[in-house]
Amino acid sequence: MKNKMKTAEHLPSTTTITMTNATHSNTSDTLRRRRGAPTPSTSNPTSISSAPSSNQNNHADSADKSAGIVADDHDAAVLRRANSSVSSLDVPRLDRDSSVPAICPSTPRPSTAAAATATAAAISSPAVTRAPLNKSPTDESRLRKMLIRLISGLVMLSLFILILLSGHVYVCALVALLQVLLFRELVTVRYHAFFDRIEQTIPLFRTTQWMWFFVAIFYAYSEFVVEVIIKSNTKLHYLLGYAQWAPMLSFSLYTGTFVLTIATMQTGHIKFQLNQLCWTILVLCLTVGQLKYIMHNIYNGLIWFTLPILLVITNDVMAYFSGITMGRKFISRPFMPLSPNKTWEGFIGGGIFTIIIGWYLSRYLAQFTWMTCPTNQLVFVPQKLDCEVENIFHEATTYFPHQVFELLPRAVVHLLPLDIVEICSHRDPAIAPNILHQHPHELSSRLAPCVSGSPFQRHHHYQLALTIIPIQLHAISLSLFASLVAPFGGFLASAIKRAYNMKDFDSLIPGHGGVMDRFDCQMIMALCTWVHYNTFVKTTTVSVAKMLYMYRLLGEEERSEFLEKISGMEEGG
Repeated sequence: MKNKMKTAEHLPSTTTITMTNATHSNTSDTLRRRRGAPTPSTSNPTSISSAPSSNQNNHADSADKSAGIVADDHDAAVLRRANSSVSSLDVPRLDRDSSVPAICPSTPRPSTAAAATATAAAISSPAVTRAPLNKSPTDESRLRKMLIRLISGLVMLSLFILILLSGHVYVCALVALLQVLLFRELVTVRYHAFFDRIEQTIPLFRTTQWMWFFVAIFYAYSEFVVEVIIKSNTKLHYLLGYAQWAPMLSFSLYTGTFVLTIATMQTGHIKFQLNQLCWTILVLCLTVGQLKYIMHNIYNGLIWFTLPILLVITNDVMAYFSGITMGRKFISRPFMPLSPNKTWEGFIGGGIFTIIIGWYLSRYLAQFTWMTCPTNQLVFVPQKLDCEVENIFHEATTYFPHQVFELLPRAVVHLLPLDIVEICSHRDPAIAPNILHQHPHELSSRLAPCVSGSPFQRHHHYQLALTIIPIQLHAISLSLFASLVAPFGGFLASAIKRAYNMKDFDSLIPGHGGVMDRFDCQMIMALCTWVHYNTFVKTTTVSVAKMLYMYRLLGEEERSEFLEKISGMEEGG
């Protein structure tokens, strides 16, 4: 079957491809002459009349046939080499019986030997051999995206550190700005998906959505401002008269927004509007509900705001590198259908590195009073914080749970490279062994390190004393949450993008997408930190600094009553 050549304008304009096609055309014509087949000619048509006589033609045909038989193997090899050389150049292959015109018909055709030489040159041409070594556009694009992503990440980290050093007020302002951007990106998802229907049929759609957001923000933060800022600062006590109206104002805003939302419902679109209202409420739960107490985390000490954020970032980065280096090498089973690129190796590796880094990062942050001191001041110029540091930020000796060592053989415990002490219960040497066997309760309850070779002792447990800062234990708990639970906030974001055929929520951050793409795991982490602090830190930690801080939160009458109670306790006991 004859192959059709591409026209000259559709072929790459390279000398190698042109020479290769011309060579194949000449090679094909030479084979036809040897077989006696007609060949296309570029000479004057009148030259046909000057053909040789029939006898000469017969002799020539016989000679051509005998020569063609001998040359068949050589010519076939030439054709195979030519076809293989152009296969990578995306030009048609040449068959032995094909008729392919040369790209440049006016160019004189070389002989068979010259054609073979040109074909060999084309095969060994540097343009052909070096082509596969060049970088593909996909690799260059991926490298460029990674570079942009890295630069953007460093810029965001630098801005974060700068705002942390600026003061608590600016950190709260940053959180408020991020909440606005998060709400905007999430409600825009369905707004773009149903733009035509919303614009034409639903009045005040965007207005009511932002009214719900404002009501939620006012309710969430008015309590924080009244309790932490106004009541705890004597200079702001003149605002207490206005602060008592905050609940009433929140309720009034809620009822007004509720009435307006119901009044704008259209008869033929009630089901659709209810779906949109449910979506708005879900977005408020994610962006405002989960971040309701993040301001408390900031004023309880910046470490309770900074450490969780850095733990989530660490888990995200280390899970990425663990995934690209070890992904699907040990566990081939898919990890999460909502996010196909995630792997078990990345999930597990990210968790291990997060716990290790969290252990040392918490110890590093605990040495700065700017991070550990709580405050209740509303100042716009950063000032040095002086406070009596709470006990959880001081070094202390704690003991590793000895039950863990009981699960291991004694020989293994003795081989561990740790300062493990074997504790024994000792008895009085005056007690006879037979009496001790009949009455085990006679054994003294005195516990002390075991003495080698002593017959008056019995193994009780292993003890490992650790000199740590208690905040490191809290950091392990937060690291586990950042590794096991917080990533599911990212999976929810992936599900939303998959449902609405989106790659990113926005293009605000180069290389990262939108704010939701970066903070999808941070919201639930902030809520977990507040719950952890109030459960394991606030109620269990008693110190002078904590008592003074709580004292400052009291009003004038409450302070007088407190001092009277303290005086009565001192006089009575």
